[in-house]
Order: sequence, then structure tokens, then C-alpha cells
Amino acid sequence: MARDQDRPALPPALPVVDQPPAERADAARNRHKILAAAEEIVATDGVEHLTMNDLAAAAGVGVGTVYRRFGDLAGVIDAMMNERENQLQQAFMAGPPPLGPGAPPADRVRAFLHSYVDLLDTYGDLLAAAETTTPSLRYRGAYAVHHIHLVTLISEANPGLDAQYLADTLLAAVAASHFVHQRRHRKMSVRRIKTGLDTLLDCLLQASR
Repeated sequence: MARDQDRPALPPALPVVDQPPAERADAARNRHKILAAAEEIVATDGVEHLTMNDLAAAAGVGVGTVYRRFGDLAGVIDAMMNERENQLQQAFMAGPPPLGPGAPPADRVRAFLHSYVDLLDTYGDLLAAAETTTPSLRYRGAYAVHHIHLVTLISEANPGLDAQYLADTLLAAVAASHFVHQRRHRKMSVRRIKTGLDTLLDCLLQASR
């Protein structure tokens, strides 16, 4: 078993990243309309069909409004991912169990991994592109929050484990580029990926130093 001084100190709370700044009511309405239209396009036609012109038409606003609000398509995608990330964080910080508080820690880790796989099933291509373009960004922002969350739960589930290392290991298993490769080239179903993650998690949490 690890000595107490060998275990990493846990931070007291999880920060929520990338909260949008306060904005005027009309600007907020346009923002929500544009992002809702972007979500619909991605869900229906795929991310490759997301363009500024089509997005403006679907949202019922001028294309200039989209450019002024988001700058370019990368800005739209960044806002979409921030919105989904904030929803995920709120769910695992304060939502119902097993993703939120109230369930055993191992069940909460499993629920987080499954929820993240569901997010990747829609946005995996976008996140994989971001990882490839700027690899260092993968380990900032949302990744740091996810890591803290998993470190806390793994430490609760089995205090004898190296929670920081294992949190990185589990997050590596749901890297966007890894997920896209499994889905596109390995032809794995979402169910198979989740089952594999369950097996990995069970093996990791049962081990001890």
C-alpha cells in the first residue's frame, strides 16, 4: 500500500472552464439560435456540412451576424464544444447519479467515461482535429478538470492506487483521435467501446500497489 505522503494532494474543488461572459439579451438570443442551428446541422448532416452560410440560413440570421459573434467557423466550433463541456461538467458536479454525486466512485467514473464517449460520437472529428492541430491544448482547460475529477474518484474507490497516473490512462483511452480510429478504421460500435472501457476500469480499480 502507498504511504500517505506518497499520495497526491487533491484540490478542494473543480473549476468550470470557459464560462461565457455576460451579454445583452438580443445577443444571447442570437448566440443560442446559431449554436442550436449548428448542433442540428452536425447531428443531421455531419460536421463536414457545417458552413457559415448554411449556419446563418438555418439560424435565420444574417451571415454577418454569425461572423461578428464568432469570428469564423473555428469560433463557432469552439463555442459548441464549450457549451457541451459546460453541460458535462455541470452533470458530473451537481447532476443526478451515477454521473453526479451520490453513487459509488467506481460507478461515477464509469458514467463519466460513457458520457464522454457519447460526446465523442457526435464531436469526435472536431476534437480529433483540434488535438492534431495543437496537441498541447489537449492537456489544458477541460482535460485538467476531467483529470481532477477522475483523480478524486479513483482515490476514493481505491486509496492504494496511483490515481493521477490512472486518470491519465483512462483519459488516453477516450482521446478523440483514438476514438475516431476505433469507429472509422476498426469499425467498433459505441457499445463495444463502452464495454472495453468497463473492462479496463475494472482491471485498474482492482489492482493495488
